[in-house]
Amino acid sequence: VSRYLVFSTATTAAQVESINDFILSQAELHKEFIPVGTMHADFKNYEEEIERIYNRGIRGIKLHPDFQKFNFDDERMLPIYEFLEKKGMFVVTHSGDYRYGFSHPLRVANIAKRFKKLDIIAAQCGGWSQWDTAIECLILPNIYVDSSSTMGFFDKNIVKKSLECYGRDRMFFGTDFPMWDHVGELKRLEELGLDDDTMEAVLYRNFENFYERKK
Repeated sequence: VSRYLVFSTATTAAQVESINDFILSQAELHKEFIPVGTMHADFKNYEEEIERIYNRGIRGIKLHPDFQKFNFDDERMLPIYEFLEKKGMFVVTHSGDYRYGFSHPLRVANIAKRFKKLDIIAAQCGGWSQWDTAIECLILPNIYVDSSSTMGFFDKNIVKKSLECYGRDRMFFGTDFPMWDHVGELKRLEELGLDDDTMEAVLYRNFENFYERKK
C-alpha cells in the first residue's frame, strides 16, 4: 500500500474545523496521504468551510451517521449535499448497521436518488451487517462501495457477491485501519481467488480513476 485515503469524523459541529485542519496538516507532511474532510449536520457555515478545504485540495468529506447521531438523509444535511454536489465533491459514509437506523442503506439511497451527481462511497460493501438490503437499494449510478470491515467480520464472500452486484469498477479496497491492518486485509482479498485484472481494479485502478475526475 503506497497511497492512503485519510479522514476522521466530527461528532460535534465544534470539531469540524479543527479536524479538517489536522487532516490537511498531515497531508502536507505525508505526500502519500489523500485528505478527506468532515462535516456535521449542525455546522452553520458549511459553504465557507467546504470552500476553504476545497481550495486546499480536499475533494470529499467523511460522515459516520451512527457516531454523529443524525440520519444520513436528515433534512439538515440536504443543503450540505447540494453544495457538495455543486462543487463536484464526494461523500464517504459508514453504511448499514442492524443496531442503528442512522446509516441504513435506504437512507443512503434516498440521498443518492435526490442528488444524482453526488458520488457516494458507501463503506463496508454498502451495508455493514445489512448487505442484502444494501444490494436491493444501492445499485445506483452514483454509488460506490469499499471492502472495509467486511471480510474480517463476516463471510468473506460478501465482497465477491458485491463485486457481482455493484460491478467490478465500483468496488474499492478498504482496510478501516487501525482496526484492521493492511497486510491482513490484503491477504483476505487474495484468498477470494479473484483474477489479476479484478484485483488490480479493486486495489487501486478503480479509485485512481474515480479520484482523477475530482481533481
